[in-house]
Amino acid sequence: MSKEEIKKIKIVKMVPDDVPMVFALEERVNPKHHWSKDSFYNELSNKLASYFSIKDEKKNILAYIGFWQIIEEAHVTNLAVDPDYRRNGFASILLLKTIEECYKNMVKFITLEVRESNTAAINLYEKFLFSSVGVRKNYYQDNGENALIMFTQNIWYDKFKNNFRNIKESINKAEYLYDE
Repeated sequence: MSKEEIKKIKIVKMVPDDVPMVFALEERVNPKHHWSKDSFYNELSNKLASYFSIKDEKKNILAYIGFWQIIEEAHVTNLAVDPDYRRNGFASILLLKTIEECYKNMVKFITLEVRESNTAAINLYEKFLFSSVGVRKNYYQDNGENALIMFTQNIWYDKFKNNFRNIKESINKAEYLYDE
């Protein structure tokens, strides 16, 4: 993807009309075991859930993220980037958007599960100051792989806020169109 094309991406709140395209992306990212269309429709009607996607200028969905907010904790349920558009910073942009939403909603902690073998995702989450706090044995249904449970410190602590600011500044310097 060229820099000019990247400048034209937008982060938008996911709506039901997006589900067929999100589902097609989900099938590409997780061909053996993926969420169903009904799962996405249910998530979009779930009052605890928030979903955002990155769209190009043609309105194609290149990546998406979802999370639940339960009182002062957010749980990332799903993050996927189209394999053809990886290494463009889209996962970081979506995590930044999630953290912004968490600040707006007075969330204190963010948690998620990630495959033990997914070192790229683990490295990304560690960049955002997630730490591994445990393991869910045989968590993934497709192959019985374990999941690392990752958690942030309180996102209102200075260390986290400064890290968030630094990552956001580095993304903005890369000239992404970073807004809805």
